[in-house]
Amino acid sequence: MLEWLLEPFSYAFMQRGLAAVVLVGMVCAVVGAYVVLRGMAFFGDALAHTILPGVAVGYLVSSGAREPLFWWALGTAVVAALGIGAISKNTAIKEDTAIGVVFAGMFALGIAIISTVRSYAVDLTHFLFGDVLGVSPHSLALIAIFSLIVVAGIGLLYKEFLIVSFDPVLALTLRLPVSLLNNVLLTLMAITIAISLQTVGVALMVAMLVTPAATAYLLTPRLPVMMGLSAVFASFSGVVGLYLSYYAGIASGAAIVLVATILFAVVYLLAPQRGALWALLQRRQRTN
Repeated sequence: MLEWLLEPFSYAFMQRGLAAVVLVGMVCAVVGAYVVLRGMAFFGDALAHTILPGVAVGYLVSSGAREPLFWWALGTAVVAALGIGAISKNTAIKEDTAIGVVFAGMFALGIAIISTVRSYAVDLTHFLFGDVLGVSPHSLALIAIFSLIVVAGIGLLYKEFLIVSFDPVLALTLRLPVSLLNNVLLTLMAITIAISLQTVGVALMVAMLVTPAATAYLLTPRLPVMMGLSAVFASFSGVVGLYLSYYAGIASGAAIVLVATILFAVVYLLAPQRGALWALLQRRQRTN
């Protein structure tokens, strides 16, 4: 049993993959708590998809090299986050409609650019579904540095983000810079998406932001505990997903998300007070 557990991590690429999924899981958990509480899941999904054109242009400019793609993804994510935020705030149409238009158009543009490359099929798969087993030492260092930046940013502005998220009226009363704080949170979300690109890819990014945090939300009403539990669920999903990828030959990004989804389903059914079975028992007690 011990040999079975240790065998995958005798390879350097698996060790880097393990470090990457744990780091990404923790940072996604912290940011994802705000995404779930503020109902920003669709925004996160749209933002993840809008970075594809930047990644595609970076791929063409760098002649297929993967190392520079992080910076292209990061720059595009920040610009897209602030742009979507501005459009959603200042447009006459509803927020979800504005986000949907930008999301679909940018994603289509990214696919159109990638399709001009002869070998786009393989590369598009990496962009969409991640390639955590291909994380290089340089990429791992960038993930670690920017994960620290995101966590530090959330920690420094924790109280401000809490007030803005739960009581915007109080935030205005206290004269907090609400627009600036919202833009900072969007920027931190954009950084999170950029560092998670190689781990789970564009298509599955929103799952890492939402699913572990949603699972934790069913277990606790307290935000700090929710963040901690979410980090545990995300890291556990990453580790188990790597084992599935190694032994079952499943794409690593998809395996990680599937584990996270199974965890959510179990907690959704069995969670005390907020779980489906608990609610069913409560209804039966009322009727008896």
